[in-house]
Amino acid sequence: MPLRHIAVSKLSIHIFVQGKKSFLHETKNYYMAKLTQEELLAIFDAVKKEVAAYEKGTIKARMDAEGKYDLWNEKPVEAFGRKYPAMFFASAMVKSDYVGFYFMPVYSNEEIKDVFHPDLLKCLKGKSCFHIKTTDKELMKHIKTALKAGYAQYKKNGWV
Repeated sequence: MPLRHIAVSKLSIHIFVQGKKSFLHETKNYYMAKLTQEELLAIFDAVKKEVAAYEKGTIKARMDAEGKYDLWNEKPVEAFGRKYPAMFFASAMVKSDYVGFYFMPVYSNEEIKDVFHPDLLKCLKGKSCFHIKTTDKELMKHIKTALKAGYAQYKKNGWV
């Protein structure tokens, strides 16, 4: 595709290719192209694969649709001074420019972050949502490690 022109502003770069406008976002030290729906679904599939490995025993999928998958522990539990009929474990969800990896064990016990790889922690936005923007094998390995630690924590607490 022949490049027509590039417009640069403080916050973003706009590239015009054959009359079509493509947006690039500025991240810390570089510009990153906005992910396509196909790329987002590929990332979703990779994250879902890791999360789905924990669909066993009392942990069941409540939602399994294109772009959204979540696991809940269907066992009644007592946590944080209350009784719950079920407890959320983890999910993957396609958002506008990332795949959200939502992970309850990090919300319920922040000390679990000590076992997370720094590359995974860079993706943490808020308390328990990781913004995943790549299918990088190393990052998927870090997600797998986090899930293993979270499941072990749930098991230790008697929640599974």
